[in-house]
Amino acid sequence: MSITTRAAVVESGGAPFTLSDVVLDGPGPHEAVVRMVAAGLCHTDLGVASGGLPFPLPGVLGHEGAGVVEAVGSAVTGIAPGDHVVLSFTSCGACRNCDGGHPAYCSTWLPLNLIGGRRADGTSPISRAGEPLGGHFFGQSSFAERAVVNDRSLVKVDADVPLESIAPLGCGVQTGVGAVWNVLKPATGSTVVVLGAGAVGLSAVMAAALTPATTVVAVDRVGERLSLAKELGATHTVDAGERDLGEALAEITGGRGADGVVETTGNVGVLRQGVDALAARGTVVVVGAPPFGTEVALDVNGLLGGKQVVGLTLGDAETQSFIPALVELVKDGRLPLDRLISTYPFADIDQAVRDMRAGKAIKPVLTF
Repeated sequence: MSITTRAAVVESGGAPFTLSDVVLDGPGPHEAVVRMVAAGLCHTDLGVASGGLPFPLPGVLGHEGAGVVEAVGSAVTGIAPGDHVVLSFTSCGACRNCDGGHPAYCSTWLPLNLIGGRRADGTSPISRAGEPLGGHFFGQSSFAERAVVNDRSLVKVDADVPLESIAPLGCGVQTGVGAVWNVLKPATGSTVVVLGAGAVGLSAVMAAALTPATTVVAVDRVGERLSLAKELGATHTVDAGERDLGEALAEITGGRGADGVVETTGNVGVLRQGVDALAARGTVVVVGAPPFGTEVALDVNGLLGGKQVVGLTLGDAETQSFIPALVELVKDGRLPLDRLISTYPFADIDQAVRDMRAGKAIKPVLTF
C-alpha cells in the first residue's frame, strides 16, 4: 500500500528545499508510518543539502522528527498506532557496539544514517514519478508530512508532552547532553567548558548545570547567546571575540585548567585551544564536525599529562532509555529546551534555513 504525501525535497547540492508530492512505500516488517507533528532543523541537514556530504540527491532529509504512529510493520514490537514517538538515528542492532549499548557507533552507521539514502536492502522508501529519491535519512527522512521510519529510530514518549517541544531531542540535544553525562561525567567541584553556544552547546550547558560541576563556562562570539547560556546554568561566559580564550580560562580556573571541554564549533583552531586549556587528566569531547579529511595539530608533549581527546556521535546514547529521560526533564521544567526553539510552519522551511544560517534561530522546529 503506497502513500502520497508532501515532502521538502532537495533537488541537488546547494538547491533550496522545495515542497513536492512524493510516494511512500507501505511499512516493511521493521518499519512504521508516522504522521509528523514537528521536526527540528539541524546543521547536518544544511550540510547535506549544500552538497557537502555524498547523500544521493534529489532526496528528503530531516532527522529530528516527532509524530504519531499511524501503522506498523508485522515485526514491530512495543510500538502501536496512536503512540507518540520521537525519531532518532537508526542502527543494525546486531553488531558488537549495538549489542554493547553503543548504537551510535554501529558498524553500519554511516550508510544507514548519513550517506546511504537507502534501506539496508538497497531500496528507498520514497519515490517521485516512479523514480526513487534519496531517503531513509537517519532511518526517517522526517521533512515530510508522513514518513516511513525504521523501528530502531522510534522512541515512544509521554503523550502529554507537546511534540514540538521535544523534537530536537533526537539529535542535537541528546548530543550535547550526552557529551556531558555519558563522556565527561563531571565529578563534584569540577569545571566544564562548552565551546560554542548553539543548540548543541547550550544543551551541554543545561546538562552540566544538572551535575556536581561547580563551574560551567560557555564560550561564544555572540553576546545574546552568552546571556542565554548564563540563564540556562553557565556560571561564567567568555566572549571569544573580545578576550583571549586561554587567558580567560586560566583566570576562571585559577590556572589549573578545565576538567572537561565540549567542542561544538567544528573549528580546528578552537579545538586546539580547548585541548591546550585542559587540566591534567582532563578530557575534550569533539562534537563539531568540520569537512571530511580535516586535520588538527596538537602538542604531543602537552597530552602526556593524561589529557584525553574523545570523538562523539549523537551523545553515545542508547536512545530507548536516554530520550524518555530527557522528555521527563523537559516536562518537569528542568531541561528548558523551549528557550532554544523557534517554530515555523512546514511551508516556511526555507525561511527557517535562512534564519538558522544567519544566527537568528538557535533551533528551528518545523510544525505540520
